Amino acid sequence: MSLFKKKEREAPVPMPEELHDTSYGTAEDVEEVMKKYDRESNVRIWEGVPKAIISVIMALFAVYCIVDAVFLNTLPERRYTIFLGMILLLGFLTFPVRKGYTRVNYIPWYDIILLIVGPGAFFFYAVNAMDVIRLSARIMNEPLYMVVGLIGILALAELCRRCVGLPILCVAAVLLIYTFSTGLNVVQVIRTLFYTTNGIFSAPIQVCVKFIAVFIIFGAFLERSGVADFFIKFANCAVGRFSGGPAKVAVIASALEGMASGSSVANTVGSGSITIPMMKRMGYKGEFAGAVEAAASTGGQIMPPIMGAAAFLMAEFTGEPYGTIAVRAILPAVLYFTGIYIAVHLEARKLGLKGIPREELPKARSLVKQIYLLAPLVVLIYLVGSNTRTMAYSAALSIVVAIIVGIISRIFSYGTARKESRRVTEEDDGLTLRKFVGALEGGARGSITVAVACGMAGIISGCITVTGLASKLLGAIVALSGGQVFVALILTMLCCIVLGMGVPTTANYCIMASTCAPILVAVGVDTIAAHFFVFYFGIVADITPPVALAAYAGAAIAKSNPMKTGFNATKLAIAAFVVPYVFAMSPQMLFINVGSVFQVIQICITAVLGIFGVAVAMNGFLFRRITPVVRILFLAGGLCMLVPESISDVVGIVLVALLCIYQFLSAKRRPEAAV
Repeated sequence: MSLFKKKEREAPVPMPEELHDTSYGTAEDVEEVMKKYDRESNVRIWEGVPKAIISVIMALFAVYCIVDAVFLNTLPERRYTIFLGMILLLGFLTFPVRKGYTRVNYIPWYDIILLIVGPGAFFFYAVNAMDVIRLSARIMNEPLYMVVGLIGILALAELCRRCVGLPILCVAAVLLIYTFSTGLNVVQVIRTLFYTTNGIFSAPIQVCVKFIAVFIIFGAFLERSGVADFFIKFANCAVGRFSGGPAKVAVIASALEGMASGSSVANTVGSGSITIPMMKRMGYKGEFAGAVEAAASTGGQIMPPIMGAAAFLMAEFTGEPYGTIAVRAILPAVLYFTGIYIAVHLEARKLGLKGIPREELPKARSLVKQIYLLAPLVVLIYLVGSNTRTMAYSAALSIVVAIIVGIISRIFSYGTARKESRRVTEEDDGLTLRKFVGALEGGARGSITVAVACGMAGIISGCITVTGLASKLLGAIVALSGGQVFVALILTMLCCIVLGMGVPTTANYCIMASTCAPILVAVGVDTIAAHFFVFYFGIVADITPPVALAAYAGAAIAKSNPMKTGFNATKLAIAAFVVPYVFAMSPQMLFINVGSVFQVIQICITAVLGIFGVAVAMNGFLFRRITPVVRILFLAGGLCMLVPESISDVVGIVLVALLCIYQFLSAKRRPEAAV
């Protein structure tokens, strides 16, 4: 699920002409990939006056979201319904009934009806909020209210089909059928899902209104301030010259951009349109190049401090401050990207690949002059970490800083252009009025799919709550696992991955937090660790075959086999499959119940060394190709170090060190075996 607007697709750093191989995909090809794998890209075509009017409406809605989250103290029943009413209005203006929509400035009669009755149901609730509160359970005796509630639920479901997809609707439909099978009638279900806080207006949509929408708008401003371009330039400057440089650039840039992004598919296509062709030209196979970008981009959702919308929901579900959630996520995120980086490096060494020539890379001096672009993120991290302000206030103040940074960038761009006697291009002219309105519009547009997914997740959670399904699942899995934590973890992992195939991360996490996380807690897993566990496995569904949307998007750009790309991405992201088991069994990796600073340092160092051992085992190469037996030993040593215990750390360090020495000496004795 995209938390922020998709990145610009133009190459931010001039690259050698031979790296721009048009056979890998033009801008039109990239747009086609987005439309195929990212439902948010299938939008109506508005031009001229209608486009300007809709842009202004979206910009005003973004302003309303900021003001409402920071300053207003509206009755919750009005606050949430007005928000969702506007979301439906903007959603039906934006998303057509089917893919491949090509008519300009046209909206069919049935969508006009939906534009009226869909948002109208939520606005009716807002106007009559006090009556709804007064009637309470007796509202089921009011036919008008029941019809309005049914229309609101169906309109939300239809918009979900258009902008999110069918998988989540299938889950909701199955649970609704189960709900009716328990003896509840239509009127009772409508009341629960539409007129209480156990349905559409439950925790997911409440969190979305309170601060997720504001963070989406912050992301839109951050993008236009040029920070994404800065990260890619920094990655090129830092690692582009090394062996297999383009792949390492993809990993580093995705890790940095992940601090302010949360879309697997959009990130894969956005940066992959640049990095994947470069990787192929440097010698990587298409399946590997697409997998690198998909795995790295998917990791954006686990990278603090933003971590996608699901992290905000985790704070709500667990009661932990968001800043604490972000701190606990640091080491697992570092391990994830470290594992991919090591795998990329080993693959480059195995293939004998070189880096990008130094003279074709951006200069460090020019990057130092742009360091001010990081100011919005620094302010956000400080405010979130200090817990002195609300999340909405922190995001709003960071938006102000992003605007100031954009203005400064504009001043610098004009000064540089005047000195060099050249025109200022649209890409480097800082924050113009057009970009300012565009940021507000982009933030509002990005809020639509997140809010719709949160609303549908509320419906699913409501069905689970009203039927007592969570407690039934708890009893069934505890009985099936025999109370064994490891077995319960495996069953939960399978549930998360299957459910995550096509279901947005936000909705996936909400469902798993309502069902499987309590099960893990019941068998002895720490509460925070349980929620991180389901969070991680909901995310990796984007690169896990058979429905690996991010991997398929990477394969489309690389023109490679989608399934092979998906399996390569899964292998590269092995840390995301191993680390959750480790912190579920030993929550010290999440800095829970850690005794001293020394223990924290020990956990960090041994965990990184452990992921090195695992990466070597998965790649099958260190100083030379290694045999299956040695790969198993590397895997065993790496896993030992990932477990935060002194004895296992010593065993793992000794084993991996001896294997490294053996491989080094063996490669020196037989140089021909090193390739």
